[in-house]
Amino acid sequence: MDNKKICLVHTGGTIGMTRSERGYVPKEGYLSTLLEEISDLKVDGMPEYDLYELSPLLDSSNMAVTEWNRIGEKIASLYDKYDGFVILHGTDTMAYTASSLSFMLENVKKPIILTGSQIPLCEVRSDGRDNLITSLLIAASGEVREVCLYFGGKLLRGNRSMKVSADGLLAFDSPNMQPLAEAGINIRYLPTVPPPETDLPFEFCPFSEVPIGVLKVFPGINFSLFNVVIAEKLKGVVLETFGSGNIPGEGNALLPIIRSAFAAGAVITVCSQCPEGTVSLGAYAASSELVSAGAVSGYDMTTEAAVAKLYYLFSKGYSKEKIKELMETNLRGELTK
Repeated sequence: MDNKKICLVHTGGTIGMTRSERGYVPKEGYLSTLLEEISDLKVDGMPEYDLYELSPLLDSSNMAVTEWNRIGEKIASLYDKYDGFVILHGTDTMAYTASSLSFMLENVKKPIILTGSQIPLCEVRSDGRDNLITSLLIAASGEVREVCLYFGGKLLRGNRSMKVSADGLLAFDSPNMQPLAEAGINIRYLPTVPPPETDLPFEFCPFSEVPIGVLKVFPGINFSLFNVVIAEKLKGVVLETFGSGNIPGEGNALLPIIRSAFAAGAVITVCSQCPEGTVSLGAYAASSELVSAGAVSGYDMTTEAAVAKLYYLFSKGYSKEKIKELMETNLRGELTK
C-alpha cells in the first residue's frame, strides 16, 4: 500500500451518525473524531486517506438525482489526485447510488467503493470499522477498477447489488452475479466477467431530472389507475413483473397503456420481481405481447440498475430507439443476455 492515497467521501448515513433525542442523526465534523479513535487506520499497511465531507450530510433515504450528481461531481473533480475512492453512504439507498455512479462515471479505471454500516461507529458493536478498513484496503489494492459496494465481507459489483436485510449485518447481496471478492482471513478476489473495456478517457455525465417511475405488478392490479401517469407523465418506466416477465392477461389492460406511453416517447423496461433469474419476454404468452407493445427486456438487471440506467441514457440525450437498444445492451456489467 506504499504511496497509495485514497479519497474518503462522507455523504451521511448510519456509519457516521451520533445519538440524539430523535434517534441517530448525521452531524457535520463528527466522523473525523470517530476516525481518530480507530487505531487500526494508523498501522503499517493501511493507505493514507483524505476525508471530504459533503454538506449537508444526509440520511440515505433522502438521496436522489441531485445528491447522486454531487457525489459524482466530487469524485470527478478529484479523480486524477487519488488512487481510489471510498464513499461512506447510508444503507437504504446505497445500491441505487452505486448503480447510478457506475453509469454517470464513464470509463472508470480506479476502484470506487461504497460502504457504510448497520450500526454507527459510535457504538461498541459497530460493523462500520471492518467495512471501512477493508474498503480502504480494497481501494488501495487496485485489484478492481469499477464502482463496487463492500459490506459484510463481500465486495459486489455496484450495479448488481441490492439491500436484502433491514437489520442484518450481511445486508447486501448480488443474486445474479457472484461477489468480486470475499474478505475472510485474507481478501480473496474471485474470477468474474469484467465490465466492457474501453480505452476512452474518464468522463463524468451528470443525470438530468427525468421523470422515471417503477410499477410493481400484483394480482388484481387495476392498470387503468396508472394510465395517465405512465402514458403521459413518465419518460421511463421499470415494470416489475411476475417471474420471467409475465403480466396479468385478463383484458390485457396494460398493453394499451404501454403503447400510448411508447408513442409519447417513453421507454418501458421489464424486470422481474424475483431477485434471482432473468426476464425472458416471449417465453410465455403472458409476456409475448409486451414486446409488440414496445417494452424492452431488463434481463437480469436489478430494479436499482434499471432505474439508474434509464436516468443515464435519457441524460445522454439519446433517441427513444437508441435508449431501447442500449437498455438491452451490457454497458457496465449490469446485465447478462
